[in-house]
Amino acid sequence: MRALCLLAALGLLAAPAGARELRAAGYAFSDELGGFRLVGLAGSGTTADPFILHEEIDGVGPVTLVVRRIGMEQRYSPRGWMALHLRKVVENLSGRIWAGFDMELQERLNVPSIYGDGLSFDQGRLVPEEVSSDAFSESDRRFEPYDRLRFFGGSVDPGRNVRFAFHITDPTPTGIFYLVQDPQTLFAARPGGTRLAAAPPPSAPVAP
Repeated sequence: MRALCLLAALGLLAAPAGARELRAAGYAFSDELGGFRLVGLAGSGTTADPFILHEEIDGVGPVTLVVRRIGMEQRYSPRGWMALHLRKVVENLSGRIWAGFDMELQERLNVPSIYGDGLSFDQGRLVPEEVSSDAFSESDRRFEPYDRLRFFGGSVDPGRNVRFAFHITDPTPTGIFYLVQDPQTLFAARPGGTRLAAAPPPSAPVAP
């Protein structure tokens, strides 16, 4: 298992049958780790022309998007950091209501991204652009001991989609990194229709 994780981190594992890789402007996005489908990709990753990535998630567990650098067209901030502007349109095909949505960056698969590796949701605040979603009214960035975004304050019904806007920076870009995506599903209801979310409240600590 350790050897498989190492090969995946180095980008040496062949994509499984049915996996899809979409390429644009020096980056490749892949659903090779399973659990979701890439549907479309547009844009070039800049502030004015962000990548727009369409996905479908039909399961209930975390799924991982693989991102590879494949050329010299990567976009950089004024300080020379890699700055990747991303919009995501995610369709909920899970059959369950999403009460929140978490995203976590990893430079090595299944290993939390620490401060020293540089990869983050713009921890240095180099790019004047905020995180947003059309379905969730609030978001929370957590940088230690991992790099995570949490969206809450809304819901996404089955068969509907949700849009996210955020950006990723890295002063020492690597050839591959991972974006773990974890929809927080509703699992119960109180009498009267009040819904309870599987995710802890935003103020509660989140285990790495």
